[in-house]
Amino acid sequence: MMSGRFLSPSYLYPHPFVPSPPASLSCSLSEPVLQLPSSCHICYLGGHPPMPTLNHPLENIRVIDLGRHQAGPRCAQVLARMGAEVIKVERLGGEETRYHGPWVKKQSSYWVQYNSGKKSLAMDLRKEEGKEALRKLIAVSDVLVQNFRPGTIEKMGFGYEELKKINPRIIMVNVSAYGQFGPYSDQIGYDPIGQTMSGITMLTGDDDMPPIRTGVPIIDRITSLHAAIGCLAALHEREVSGEGQSMDVCLADTGYSMTEIPITAYHGSGIEPKRGDSNSTAPPSGIYPCKEGWVLLSAGDQHHWYRVCNALGKPEWLEDPRFNTRPERAKNAAVVNEALNALLATMTMEQAIAHFTEHDVVAAPVNDIPMAEADPHPWERRAMVEVDDFLAGTIAVSGDYWHFSRTPVNIGVTPKVGEHNDEVLSEILGYTAEEIEEFKKNNVISEDHLYDEIVGAPDRPN
Repeated sequence: MMSGRFLSPSYLYPHPFVPSPPASLSCSLSEPVLQLPSSCHICYLGGHPPMPTLNHPLENIRVIDLGRHQAGPRCAQVLARMGAEVIKVERLGGEETRYHGPWVKKQSSYWVQYNSGKKSLAMDLRKEEGKEALRKLIAVSDVLVQNFRPGTIEKMGFGYEELKKINPRIIMVNVSAYGQFGPYSDQIGYDPIGQTMSGITMLTGDDDMPPIRTGVPIIDRITSLHAAIGCLAALHEREVSGEGQSMDVCLADTGYSMTEIPITAYHGSGIEPKRGDSNSTAPPSGIYPCKEGWVLLSAGDQHHWYRVCNALGKPEWLEDPRFNTRPERAKNAAVVNEALNALLATMTMEQAIAHFTEHDVVAAPVNDIPMAEADPHPWERRAMVEVDDFLAGTIAVSGDYWHFSRTPVNIGVTPKVGEHNDEVLSEILGYTAEEIEEFKKNNVISEDHLYDEIVGAPDRPN
């Protein structure tokens, strides 16, 4: 049972399973159907005894976030969205990405995407008082997320071997560039290393282009999801074993998870994939220019082909041996793409989407950022939501990607620097008001910030 804060299902029901009653057994559904060992609670044929209900999926889970920049903090934020209490322990003055643009007034649109919904404890972990407070917090927490360079957290005195002495049930999520072991584990790195070393940048674009990075940090984002998924699995396993564990995810592994298909093909056949070769894939498959704008079309499967022929006004192609199978269409992709380009040259992007959608062919806009922001989809689906903000007034943040039917996510607002210092130290860790004042006097904790030095951005014009 974790920290006396809640009863987990495995604590209430220590047996791994409850056998079903014999088919011949006749009894009221509200009566006990079998005698369990004294260590177990009564089982009801008609359902389980009343269980505590949760407002959010991870309510009663406490997470310590020691992360910086993106992958670590994003993992912790995913857990916060699911209802975990996430306490971000940041340096005095605030974690550096609080002061990274682009800006909405004086608020960092970078910072809010990874830290909304968390509590802030701004504390100096170089001081022994700060380290002792962190030890106390570890003792009453479920998860610790960190993405320092491998070896750093151990030098700070908070490696997993030390953590499990304090709290054997703690789950430690280690996020790094190249992992806690491996040929490059002692090196630092950011999102691009996952794109470059795994081959992503040499698969993106056309053959005559230089290597191309994606426009957003996809490696950081997916690594954070790997970390969050692993954390959820470790929490589930803990309900059986009663023990915590550490886990190790890295940016480089994420890159390889994204090029697994071409690497597998090359590893087995020695055939290198061609970069940006639209004529090697069964068409339509890709981004096509329109009279105005661009459109994504995708219909490579066999059962889609008749729809493409109808959309192109080429019913005779249904009987043409050049297009009878997906491999044959790939061989003759130039013919199909020529017809597609000729048709699309007469249409705007909106007209092309309407035309191909009418024929049940996948068609989607190729939006720039203003167009993406204006699309109703993310707002209606709550993938993006507006929340109150202490600097911007309101600000858009990433929202609900799960849409649970009973236990909704918890978006939350972005904390000020050290906003929850007193709450965490007094209500969770039991420090007295006098001790907290001493912490402030000795600069162990602080609510100081650097926002006054930021020029920021003007209000958006109407």
